[in-house]
Amino acid sequence: MDTNSKLSNNTAVILVSHGSTLPYAEEVFVEIKEKFIKKSELATEIGYMKVSEPTIAGAVEILKEEVDDLDKIIALPVFLAPGIHTNIDIPTLLGLEPLEVDPRCPDGNYPPEHYLSIADDVDFDGEIQLLGSIGPRDELLNIINKRINEALEDSKLDSDAKTGILLVTHGSRLNYNKEFATALFEKFEKTCDLPSSFGFMELCGPSIPESINKLVDENDIERLIVVPVFIAPGMHTTHDIPHILGFLEAHEHEHHHDHDHGHDHSHDLTPVEFDGEILYPEPIKADDILIDILVDMVNEAL
Repeated sequence: MDTNSKLSNNTAVILVSHGSTLPYAEEVFVEIKEKFIKKSELATEIGYMKVSEPTIAGAVEILKEEVDDLDKIIALPVFLAPGIHTNIDIPTLLGLEPLEVDPRCPDGNYPPEHYLSIADDVDFDGEIQLLGSIGPRDELLNIINKRINEALEDSKLDSDAKTGILLVTHGSRLNYNKEFATALFEKFEKTCDLPSSFGFMELCGPSIPESINKLVDENDIERLIVVPVFIAPGMHTTHDIPHILGFLEAHEHEHHHDHDHGHDHSHDLTPVEFDGEILYPEPIKADDILIDILVDMVNEAL
């Protein structure tokens, strides 16, 4: 594919991410962007909702400088499941109509300090096409199976040890994340010969401890592989979930989260009680399979 011929369409892509106070997510998204550009041959920039740079508005400015006569931007939220961010925050930050009424602020009048109030407006006269989230695609199962195999390579137990699999996602007060996790697990369960289940870190059930206890009680598990179904490492994958799994001492995780989503919340991080081996592989990160998914999503929109 010829890069110049692709760019002659005057189209560019923004890979939209949440943003994080930790460096891991930015490092992963830089790698995702580099791989995406190489695969798609489209001008591409990351746009962070908040905290990190460039912002979504900043990403638009970068692309305007990079692509002559830019007349279309495809905004691709690199989120696994739809939710408040994909349906309300990202459209608003792009200057588009939100896809639903915001349950945090139904009248749309956000407090002055809210990140939707303080964000710069997007300055772009062309078309902005917002795509949906990734969703429970079959290709994600290939990444999950890859992480399971990587974890087994680090196991100290024999290959015939009774093994269980737990898929873990964040959880949400809305149904979107649970619907995504349920659909993905139903696909995974059909392809997996091992006892398996899924659990949520917070906000909805079943919780990680509930799922582990049920899985262990019903199957006499000796080895448990807990797969974090997250795009990038962050506070949840490096602190919250490891604490629940008993990898961190209590004093290592004494903090209160304020994600500025319109709510503050403290996590119930009670460690699980399991005497067997727990293996905890990396999240999805910039896996080549993820890049293929993102490129396919954009190509379908072109």
